[in-house]
Amino acid sequence: MTLDSIGVAVIGGGMAGRAHAAGYRMASTLFDTDRPAVRLVAVADTNVAVADDTAKRYGYERAEYSWQAIADADDIDAVSVVVANHLHRDIVEGLLAAGKNVLCEKPLAGSIEDAESMVAAAAESTGIATVGYTYRRSPAVQAIADELAKGRIGDIVHFDGRYRADYSLDPTGPMTWRYRGGPGTGALADVGSHLIDLAEFVCGPVVEVRGAAFSTVITDRPVPVGVTYGHTKAETTGDMAPVENEDVATFTARFAGGFLGTFSASRVSHSNPDGLSFDLFGTGGSASWSLDRASEFHISTTDIDDTVNGPRRVIIGPQHPYIRGGIPMDAAGVGHGKAEFFAFQARAFLDQVAGQAGGRSTSGGVDGGLPQLPDFAHGLRGMQIVTAIAESAAGGGIAVKI
Repeated sequence: MTLDSIGVAVIGGGMAGRAHAAGYRMASTLFDTDRPAVRLVAVADTNVAVADDTAKRYGYERAEYSWQAIADADDIDAVSVVVANHLHRDIVEGLLAAGKNVLCEKPLAGSIEDAESMVAAAAESTGIATVGYTYRRSPAVQAIADELAKGRIGDIVHFDGRYRADYSLDPTGPMTWRYRGGPGTGALADVGSHLIDLAEFVCGPVVEVRGAAFSTVITDRPVPVGVTYGHTKAETTGDMAPVENEDVATFTARFAGGFLGTFSASRVSHSNPDGLSFDLFGTGGSASWSLDRASEFHISTTDIDDTVNGPRRVIIGPQHPYIRGGIPMDAAGVGHGKAEFFAFQARAFLDQVAGQAGGRSTSGGVDGGLPQLPDFAHGLRGMQIVTAIAESAAGGGIAVKI
């Protein structure tokens, strides 16, 4: 099927929903101009004020106040679902049944059972069903993966990854869906799932986890009046509710390549608003990346004389993935950030919807098309890994095969 244009919608007008809305707005400006036109049709949220504001702010034609209105709309082809995890299943399955193409934020669902049902629904649908692991779209991360594929770093011997955030450190922050759901649904599912996906994206599949431990630092939180969005303060009732999941998670993993990975995820790390980073070490070098310096990475290799060898800072430029045609000033040193990741993700999703997606490009441009988004089966696998980590923690750190 050839599309002249693609009508897009976002369900969820909060913090992450706005990132998706902005990503679609930017998508039509990226890379080649032979793509179908992008129509910014609707933003939906049950909070009327939030839906109205986000739709107007990002140039969408209208606001809607239920996901059903999006499913029923004839002018919408592709939809991002960016709401609380436990709400994903009903919305996504309804959209797929209506023939929509879906980009669902990670983690795929609120439970393994819901995720399995969503995978089955995707298999029976005519639409594309994908999961939003946004950090795969980092030019620096893709560049490191490309260097590994070329053999420049040698065989991996150790991966060390951290996702340190501070959004839960304030004990007066109100109770939200992020603090409900049981062990493994807290810092591990919220930020740790991104880290796990990034590790597998760069290093290959995890086959075993062990040594997991969880900690809940703030055990009770004030109950808000009404619905809250993002990590903002809110009016509270005076009552307190127990936190049901972890603030900190640590574990080790064995990869299919035989090497070890060490991981930590925290939502109570002071002065780390969004601290995703990793180091990997190989037989012929090392590489590291940190989100707070998104447009650079460090690498060391053995092909340089020992008198001047060491970790070298690489500034991302048009010779790297995504940059040429991917940012307005596509020159070295201009810089980019997380907003561009959402735009690259939106462009790749729309290309899949239009049947123009390709494989991995390592040329610094988009020759061969942008890498496709992970499917629902991959989203289910991510949840299975999180579940295995929770099982290890419950068993005092026992080894659990994936």
